[in-house]
Amino acid sequence: MSLLSPNAPCPCGSVLKYKKCCRPYHRGKLAPDALTLMKSRYSAYAAGEVEYLIATTHPDHPEMQKDRQKWKKEILDFCRMERFEGLEILEWEPGEEEAFVTFIAHLGSGSMRERSRFLRRENRWLYHSGHFPDS
Repeated sequence: MSLLSPNAPCPCGSVLKYKKCCRPYHRGKLAPDALTLMKSRYSAYAAGEVEYLIATTHPDHPEMQKDRQKWKKEILDFCRMERFEGLEILEWEPGEEEAFVTFIAHLGSGSMRERSRFLRRENRWLYHSGHFPDS
C-alpha cells in the first residue's frame, strides 16, 4: 500500500498530482528516459513503493546481491521514517544506453547530493549506481 494519496502533489516536483505523474510508473509504465526514472524513483521512496525501487535497480548494483527480504525491509523503514521535502535536478546528461542525473534530494534529515548513473537494459532504464560529489 502506498504511503501517498493518489491526489497528493507528486513528490518529484511537478505541478501534477501523484496519480497523474509518477504513480503510473510505479504501476508498470516504462520510464522513457533516465531523468523520468530518477524522478519516479524519488517519488517511489516518498510513496513507499519498494517493489518499484527494486525492479528499477540494475542487477549489477551491490544491493541486488543482498538478502532480498532484508533489503526490502531496509527500504521500507527508510521510506517510513524519512520526510521527502523536495527534489532539485542540477544536471541531466542524456544518452542512448547510459545517462547521468545529478540532483539534490531534500529530506527531513538534511539534503543529499548525488550523481546517479543509469543504464538501459532490454529497453528499460535502470538505476546502476551513484556517487556523492563534494560540491
